[in-house]
Amino acid sequence: MKHVITLLVENKPGVLARVVGLISGRGYNIESLNVGATQDPTASRMTMTVPGDDHVLEQVSKQLNKLVDVIKVADLTKKRHFDRELVLVEVATTSESRAEVAELANLSGATVVAVQTKSLTIQMVGDQQHIEDFLQLLRPFTIVDLSRSGVIAIPRKDKEE
Repeated sequence: MKHVITLLVENKPGVLARVVGLISGRGYNIESLNVGATQDPTASRMTMTVPGDDHVLEQVSKQLNKLVDVIKVADLTKKRHFDRELVLVEVATTSESRAEVAELANLSGATVVAVQTKSLTIQMVGDQQHIEDFLQLLRPFTIVDLSRSGVIAIPRKDKEE
């Protein structure tokens, strides 16, 4: 199972290295990692997707909570949350396939951001499953290049929490 973990951390040099070191030092892989500013300039939000069972991630969360620069740790996997990812994908096209690829992008909610002589560059923003489904649809075509931002996520709060 892939876990979506968010951390609120102090915005200081070395925090990212300590968090990544703790996780990788215990033999776990980070599939995606995204770090960015929050509304508070002294804090940053880290969002990671980490594969593993619930027990493993519970242990990682406990260890992360012990780090001095970590303010809060949340495993959003089984909680209501919003997550988004950006993907840029360059797809090889011919004059015959260009319209088909562009239409596929359009029907999937993606945007063609660049047209080259022999390819289209497409941008899509969506949740992880939406991105995976779109990339699966593109498999019959030649994917020249692909870049994914990594997941960002926040908990979904119910009314007046």
